[in-house]
Amino acid sequence: MIERAIEEAVARVEREYTFELSEMEVKDLANYIEHTNLRPTATFAEIEKLVEEALENGFFGVCVNPCYVSFVAEKLRGTDVKVVTVVGFPLGATSSESKAAEASFAVKEGAQEVDMVINIGFLKSQEWEKVYDDVKAVVDASGVPVKVIIETAYLTRDEKIAACVISKLAGASFVKTSTGFAPFGATAEDVHLMKFVVGEEIGVKASGGIRTREDAIRMIRAGASRIGTSSGVAILRG
Repeated sequence: MIERAIEEAVARVEREYTFELSEMEVKDLANYIEHTNLRPTATFAEIEKLVEEALENGFFGVCVNPCYVSFVAEKLRGTDVKVVTVVGFPLGATSSESKAAEASFAVKEGAQEVDMVINIGFLKSQEWEKVYDDVKAVVDASGVPVKVIIETAYLTRDEKIAACVISKLAGASFVKTSTGFAPFGATAEDVHLMKFVVGEEIGVKASGGIRTREDAIRMIRAGASRIGTSSGVAILRG
């Protein structure tokens, strides 16, 4: 079933796909932004500043490493700003059981969305069932929206298509371009292709290297419904 779905998606891309940005007017840019600090050196003081900036600017959410989830959840209690964390980050090469346990614990600590890294090696090996099982394990363990980071910098066009198809079949709520730790991050072309493949049923999160208002708007016009960035304040200031 999975292989057939991938083949059909690849054929549809070859038959129908063209890259063209929409001309939509982007309003309420702050509500697209997940204000992010996933640096290994991030301190409590820096995470607290991240939270304060998210509250001041009305960002959709704050994305942090799992060790800071409970701290951020307490700071954001009673607000509309979401707590987002990462799982299997940044390589995606831990076991499915580890990812599922990490996701479950993070949700108990207060995470409201989980961004997991796909198993890139399994994907490039065309072990479609293993990739599906990995994503499904996290989706089932989380009980909250799951975004699947496919790490586009390492993938061919057909691998990007396969990753999107599998993520959708496994029940993910979003596909996401990048961890920010690969050779490059989001491109409008990748976001547009991903959106074409997954359709309207699930979202696309653009992340990695988005530093200006123009970058963010270009990603949204390409099809992104969420922006992951550490430059949220600068983006709003234009």
